[in-house]
Amino acid sequence: MNRLFLGFFVFSGVLSLGTQTASWQPSPGHTQLPIWPGAVPDAQSVPGPEFATTKGNKPVAGRPWLEVDNVSRPTMTVYSPEGKNTGTAVVVFPGGGYVRLAIDLEGTEVCDWLTSAGITCVLLKYRVPSLPYDWHCDCRPNGLVISTLALEDAQRTIGLVRFHTKE
Repeated sequence: MNRLFLGFFVFSGVLSLGTQTASWQPSPGHTQLPIWPGAVPDAQSVPGPEFATTKGNKPVAGRPWLEVDNVSRPTMTVYSPEGKNTGTAVVVFPGGGYVRLAIDLEGTEVCDWLTSAGITCVLLKYRVPSLPYDWHCDCRPNGLVISTLALEDAQRTIGLVRFHTKE
């Protein structure tokens, strides 16, 4: 009986590892670009390498979603509209509580919708976890610490988008 339980847990562990990939890459036709030349400023250690995991055990709208964790090298991916181009660009910041990124649910799907309306979309894969952010703390009047790493990445990306407006 104990061997049966041990075998079940080993099998379950192997199945859960099968949904994890090295890191998130955009779909073909889209290029991921680093937002910082050389070293990333204020780099902090992360618990391990970047990885993407399909979250099927907590479906949203009845389907699994893709989570990206341990981002230490922020990137941006440009999604250009097919057909008419309105000349408008939007930077998309996928949610995840500064701990992870819901890269498809709140990222690529938003970009697909925006590009279908003729809007250029820039998807930012910002640094997470972004310490010292802690929604449990009582650090400021509103109980939150400023998430400086994600803010630096956001400011840099918006600056790059504005600088390359003509392109």
